[in-house]
Amino acid sequence: MTFVENRVAGIGRALIASIAVVWLAALARPGLAAQAAPRPDSSTGSAPAVLPEWVPRIGSANWMPALLGTQANLITQHLAKSSAPYLGANSLTPNGDTETSQAYGVYAGMSVSRRLQGYLDVEMIRGDGINRATGVAGITNGDVLRQGSVDLGSGPYVARAYLRYTLPLAGTGEDTLQRGQDQIPMIVASHRLEVLAGKAAASDVFDLNRYANTTRQQFMNWGLFQNSAWDFAADTRGYSNGVAVSWITPRYAVRIGSFQMPTLANGNKFDSDLRRSRGDHIELTLNVPQTSTVIRTLAWLNHARMGSYQLALDRAAAARAAGTTDTIPDVVATDAPGRRKYGFGVNIEQPLADGGETGAFVRAGWGDGANESFVFTEVDRHLSAGVQMSGVHWARSADRLALAVVQHGIVDVHQRYLAAGGLGFLLGDGKLTYGPERIVEAFYRAQIGAFTQIGPDVQFIQNPGYNSDRGTVSVYGFRVNVRY
Repeated sequence: MTFVENRVAGIGRALIASIAVVWLAALARPGLAAQAAPRPDSSTGSAPAVLPEWVPRIGSANWMPALLGTQANLITQHLAKSSAPYLGANSLTPNGDTETSQAYGVYAGMSVSRRLQGYLDVEMIRGDGINRATGVAGITNGDVLRQGSVDLGSGPYVARAYLRYTLPLAGTGEDTLQRGQDQIPMIVASHRLEVLAGKAAASDVFDLNRYANTTRQQFMNWGLFQNSAWDFAADTRGYSNGVAVSWITPRYAVRIGSFQMPTLANGNKFDSDLRRSRGDHIELTLNVPQTSTVIRTLAWLNHARMGSYQLALDRAAAARAAGTTDTIPDVVATDAPGRRKYGFGVNIEQPLADGGETGAFVRAGWGDGANESFVFTEVDRHLSAGVQMSGVHWARSADRLALAVVQHGIVDVHQRYLAAGGLGFLLGDGKLTYGPERIVEAFYRAQIGAFTQIGPDVQFIQNPGYNSDRGTVSVYGFRVNVRY
């Protein structure tokens, strides 16, 4: 087969698999798929006198394990050709590239009791990102997996397996939680304590944003569905084992959590020494009174076996002074247990119209950057903003059009490390003429029938990998998402 025939055949197989997933999902119990009841009136705290049929009851069929959703996501991206005066081991290729990723997921839940639920997500990801998901801090496809410390393969795996316990607290009012990927539909107290324990993603709990939160329906770039300066605890796939506690009220929420860190940067194996290896987080969410504004402030502290950029530079300088050939700094060679890395983030979402479907967001992040970029990506400074518009304005109420920008930066010692030829797990051109990495992304999402969304995506990246010797590069993409 030719290259084009191979691509067409791969896309065809993905679409057939997507149709099969939706067909199987249609066999799920209809009880959980019923229309959700309206949210209780928050001004009175009143709830429906009779619980809706979709709310689980002890002893009913809905109290048994249930399929909450399935999805298949196909992303094809093309990196246009560009110019580059030199290349390193992790450089973004100037020759162009075209890659397709496929992501499949099945999401199930079970109410053990009225306060305790369990969730199990099984996923499978195949295909590659452009340039092997290296060469830029803002990787262009959030579905792709980097190559970690071991070969992950392309078969199914357990993404999440956790319990959530909900404890009502003193106060009036109730919230109706709609059926979702990891949410059994239920009515809960608006003042409550939630405890999550098991395997999940820290980003399931922290740094959420209505307009920039998932690569499968919103922005694809890593810098636009999350605060990329937040080096959150996770393995190569983005998941970890941990505990999170959330105190939730109508006006504010406080969330704290701790998750396992891997044994080495971009690693797939977790370090069992929790005293010296873990990621701790605390976040305050404010629902601003008499407005629809939501403000989240996040602080995080990682403990891990990290390397030191300055120590790597010092060792390379000592090697040059001694006349040896080992003069390229290697941050991994300086790894030591118990090193720390910390940072902060602010995350604002602002609904503007159309029931909140038209709105804007802003994120800012700061990391100390002294020690090795370890888990998510190589970013010490993050600033992003964007807007989403509902298609109701052009008679396509389920469609969405969005535009956003993000700027990434790294601290001086990280710059000097890359300029001296050092490698991170994503970046390394061999040398560096520093410039902040700036990304613009726009997408259109068209709803086709009840289950399918399709649309184009375009990204422009200035100074990829913080290197101003590389001109602006263009990435053109197309996404197909089929979900139930």
